Amino acid sequence: MTKIGILEVEGILTLYENFGHLPTDIVRSDGTIENGKKASEELDGLIIPGGTLLESETMTQEVADEINKINDNDGFIFGMCAGFQILAKHTNVGRNSPVPIIREGLGLLDVTFEPKINTNQVEAEVVDDTTLFTKGLKGTTLRGFHCHTYGEIQSNDKNVIYSEIKRSNYKYKPERVLSGVANKKGNILGTTLHSMLDNNPQVVENILKYIDATDEYEDIKRRNKILHDKVFKEIAVNTGKIAPLKPTHPVDPPMIMLMATGSESGKTFLSSGIVGALRERGIHTYVIKVGPDIRDLSPSLYVNKEKLEDYASIQISTIGWMPIEEIIQKVKNKGYDLILIEGVMSALTGLLNEKTPYSAAEIAHAADIPVVMVSSVSKGGIETAAVDIEAHIQLLNKMDIKTRGIILNRTYDPKIVEQAKEFLSNKTGIDQDYIWSISKAKVENKGQLPEDYLQLEKFTKAAIDVVNKDLDVDKFYNLAQRPKFRGYLTYDEICDIYKS
Repeated sequence: MTKIGILEVEGILTLYENFGHLPTDIVRSDGTIENGKKASEELDGLIIPGGTLLESETMTQEVADEINKINDNDGFIFGMCAGFQILAKHTNVGRNSPVPIIREGLGLLDVTFEPKINTNQVEAEVVDDTTLFTKGLKGTTLRGFHCHTYGEIQSNDKNVIYSEIKRSNYKYKPERVLSGVANKKGNILGTTLHSMLDNNPQVVENILKYIDATDEYEDIKRRNKILHDKVFKEIAVNTGKIAPLKPTHPVDPPMIMLMATGSESGKTFLSSGIVGALRERGIHTYVIKVGPDIRDLSPSLYVNKEKLEDYASIQISTIGWMPIEEIIQKVKNKGYDLILIEGVMSALTGLLNEKTPYSAAEIAHAADIPVVMVSSVSKGGIETAAVDIEAHIQLLNKMDIKTRGIILNRTYDPKIVEQAKEFLSNKTGIDQDYIWSISKAKVENKGQLPEDYLQLEKFTKAAIDVVNKDLDVDKFYNLAQRPKFRGYLTYDEICDIYKS
């Protein structure tokens, strides 16, 4: 019987994509599968998903040994994103560091990585068909998406796939970039092209032919479904917490948006904490990002064991993946109890751009989505954060956007918080029961931003802990409402509202 492993250790996004419904067995941190036997003794191949393997430093010597043995046995090894980095020589993870921060890989691919951010949906060309994965596919176009911080690839191995990207490092910069490298034998492939196996069945067929399992595919998919359902039930990885998910869900899940008064307010941290706390209560929440930076969704997807769907990114202007009016239709009957939308930068960033929509506020207006306004007190203090929130809410009121709640994030003085809550309630009409003060979290994270040197397991645990302590998630959940697309404000309408 064919067995295809998928590595699941802390920091890995096991169900971030389906991988062609191929995985049948989990490989644990001790290098064994569920029956207790070594992976190399049982598996025909191994898939290493994306996540924060290097940052979390959860690749054990036992797993490394098994990967090397699978290679020695000519089994196939497919490394996706962070899995690609693990197979490489090393990665410089110091994107915001004045000096390189080098993390070593296994060196099975003669490749190094440097920082280069990309979150595009892309098409990619196969330029080499001498690998088991790409056999007969030279010149073929593959579909998928990129979601990485370290995408500058230097290779001395077999370059197999090149992607056409439009943006990198937050700027419009069309270019052709290396996105897939194989070893000389052709049984190992590392790639940054997410959903490569899901969107391109020819690659899956090649893998099945290589392991002589074409006739077993239906049985493999059956076992994959069992594996998926088992993994999906657990909250995050190696927590032992099983989500008591409800058996029924609304056809049209209600939506709510976390907006902020500025960048680095803690939206991503709070989103993952809210998702985890709701999941502990049996409420299935999916998080969607305004704009293209889907990296911000990784902590929530890690907690929720979710796939990154095409509707996970809301299009603003020409960036992002899907317009909100289409997303409202796409999320119907998907088994969600709540859609939590994470805003981009400030709620008003881009509001006066002639391209519409170009801000989180315009998206909230267009779909009649209620919002919870977030402000970090770290830079200007609690008093300044309260004034900023009040000013934002006044403008949102003029745009006919309903602010249902407020979060003061990273607070430090309960007495000042009480004064600020009274001020905000008086000025906005929001009951103090829906004005939450989130204390500073003790998160052992080596980076300042969610996407920089993030350790998913520690980041999300800290987020869930502080949300459970300081925020009533049942009340938060009840603030959401079913969306109703009512069209976008015109540029002239926005200018009139803003100036008034």
